[in-house]
Amino acid sequence: MAAEAKPLLAQRETRAGKRLKRLLRFGLVKVALALVRLLPLTVAARLGEALGALASRLLRGERRKALESLAIAYPEASDAERSALMQRCFGHLGRMVLELANFAQLDAAGWVDWPAEDRAVLDAALAPGKGVVFVTGHVGNWELLARHVGRAGYGAWVVGKETSDPRTTALVDEMRAKGSLHTIWRGRPGAVREMLRALKGGHLLGFLIDQDTSVQSVWVPFFGRPAKTPRAAAELALRTGATAMLGFCVRTPEGRYRIRMQAVETPHTDDGEADVVALTATLTAGIEAAIRQTPEQWVWMHRRWKSLPEA
Repeated sequence: MAAEAKPLLAQRETRAGKRLKRLLRFGLVKVALALVRLLPLTVAARLGEALGALASRLLRGERRKALESLAIAYPEASDAERSALMQRCFGHLGRMVLELANFAQLDAAGWVDWPAEDRAVLDAALAPGKGVVFVTGHVGNWELLARHVGRAGYGAWVVGKETSDPRTTALVDEMRAKGSLHTIWRGRPGAVREMLRALKGGHLLGFLIDQDTSVQSVWVPFFGRPAKTPRAAAELALRTGATAMLGFCVRTPEGRYRIRMQAVETPHTDDGEADVVALTATLTAGIEAAIRQTPEQWVWMHRRWKSLPEA
């Protein structure tokens, strides 16, 4: 009995330790957010870039993964060129993280440009009243993109994955709600029904599809190599008749942000599965094109090609 009790006690201690770590991590996040909000935007931006540069030196595993991904995407580049791009990527992400805490200042300062011709793309997509499957990637500042669209008066839902800590998930929910966004956490009961309800109501439903995850996926080209890619966005667009489109919010050389939007043609053949693959490939090609325009603004430390297609 005593021998059996020891593993049980160890499990309880492990669970308690994990809970304590999550609590401490959440507390640090809250304190950091409060402090960053006190900084002027320009100071926060410089600090974020400096922290990103520091992270590129300290996080050796993430640096290695970023360089491996860049070698796949840009085989023609030299080691020095890929290393420089990796460092700019970390700097961008560091800046973006601190900007997440300064959304109110970004709103007030008018740092986001959304040209009329790009906004017209969204208006045209919404016009049929069947909703919009709005696809983007981890390019530029995707959270700022969703917030800006939501605050502009468009009914916007976004699909995401819960964090490992319910408190952090609730914090993300709160931040998005302030941007007039509603989050549908995939995996929760009723998530698919919520997605269908959003589209049926003629709303915008946002997806990020540029990562290799555990969700149902198809294989499509990404930087010349087959990549496992979530299929839900294409499947919902084809199933409901919603308009599919792409949108990005990327940082300009001047340090501002610009929103770009692009209509996407939806295939309609007698082969539904082929249509899902074709639409997913088109959306992924659009994401790749956006990344190629500003490669330092993508998350190269993500192992995009970690899964291999079956022979």
